[in-house]
Amino acid sequence: MLPFALVSNIMMPEKHIYIETFGCQMNERDSEIMEQLMRNASYVSTTDIDQADLVVVNTCSIRGKAEQKAYSLLGRLRKAKKENPSLVIAVAGCVAQQDGEGLLARIPFVDLVLGPQSIYQLPEMVAEAQNKNAPLIRTPQDKSFQIPPFLPDLRQGASHKRFVTIMQGCNNFCTYCVVPYTRGPEISRPFEDILAEILLLIQNGVKEITLLGQNVNSYGRDRKGLQQEHSFPALLRAVADVDGIERLRFTTSHPKDLSEDLMRCFSELDVLCPHFHLPVQSGSNRILKRMNRKYTIESYLEKIDNMRRYCPDIAITTDIIVGFPGETEDDFNATMKLLEDVRYHGAFSFKYSDRPHARSTDFDGKVPEEEKGRRLSLLQNRQNEISLERNREYIGKQLKVMVEGESKAAAGQWSGRAGGNHIVNFNCASTLMPGQMLEVLIEEACQNSLRGSLLL
Repeated sequence: MLPFALVSNIMMPEKHIYIETFGCQMNERDSEIMEQLMRNASYVSTTDIDQADLVVVNTCSIRGKAEQKAYSLLGRLRKAKKENPSLVIAVAGCVAQQDGEGLLARIPFVDLVLGPQSIYQLPEMVAEAQNKNAPLIRTPQDKSFQIPPFLPDLRQGASHKRFVTIMQGCNNFCTYCVVPYTRGPEISRPFEDILAEILLLIQNGVKEITLLGQNVNSYGRDRKGLQQEHSFPALLRAVADVDGIERLRFTTSHPKDLSEDLMRCFSELDVLCPHFHLPVQSGSNRILKRMNRKYTIESYLEKIDNMRRYCPDIAITTDIIVGFPGETEDDFNATMKLLEDVRYHGAFSFKYSDRPHARSTDFDGKVPEEEKGRRLSLLQNRQNEISLERNREYIGKQLKVMVEGESKAAAGQWSGRAGGNHIVNFNCASTLMPGQMLEVLIEEACQNSLRGSLLL
């Protein structure tokens, strides 16, 4: 007779889940949640897609390139599904929400289509899919939906830094953006759920927390009667008080909701990193109005000045779209002038592209692709120069660096991040652990990183 353990293994073979994540940090966190849910349902994570019994493609539709990559991967899975009909293929995220049944018309062998509000139902949906032949689609956008309490499973250990979702959805309806349609209205997690998750992470060795939301500045405004008591600055102060936290970050902010109270946090909270990502999108008031951004470039610059008054060493980064419908050469030049006025430490810049459901898809004055490419190249080249100039300002300064691991730049080097989110490479003959905090003297500046010597 076979030993009981061996019989159990034969009766319950190990199943594997493979998750491919496209897009933003919100999606990365959603993938972590789905992986944990399936681990609780006896699935084991794998990095080998050919080994998987369940493949989850977690999609993003903010930009066309990410959507195209997701559909390309799904197309390649056709052969795997044909060779293994029991393979369950799930599509989650914004493309799933956006395309719904249209996704099945394009990729008919997909088993599950689930929107952002439905990721917590993944185990039940997988079990149901295995017992029926028809695909399942769940893409509700219930205004009464509440993000359920969810504590991370740390049985396999925790990294030195983690994302924590504090809200999802968006109420702003920028004319180029699909998020209000794919992730629904703003929904804030309860204060106590966020703090419970962070406390568990810190107790298990996490050193750095990044709070996530489409517009963290408006956290709590959907929770009537609690706006002031449970505002975003109040949340930052509560998280900063958690014993053991060493670094606190957040993303992303909308300029129209940036308050003086939030700016004040950068001078009051020692663990709050001196880095602020504040998307501007355009330097032209005419284009900002067409984008429905609800601020002027003058008010934006005033907030930048105030932020630097509270935290003179703060590193400010941004997002910029070039070639928005109707953007003239004068509008583009206003954006180029903005680079000189603010002198960002870095910028994520993109060519405008039409997105499903976004109002700007129907706008006139579309800018030719060749012209969008020219403008993007000019903007990125100038911003690269400014980024290098800003990085050179750190030469001779001593920065606190949190170790991330061995550097890819050169053998014998280690890599970490400064509070301003700069990558810092430095020599060290000893073995270091991710999460260690060290002092590094900056000696050289590159366009995308800093180099220095470890101070003992």
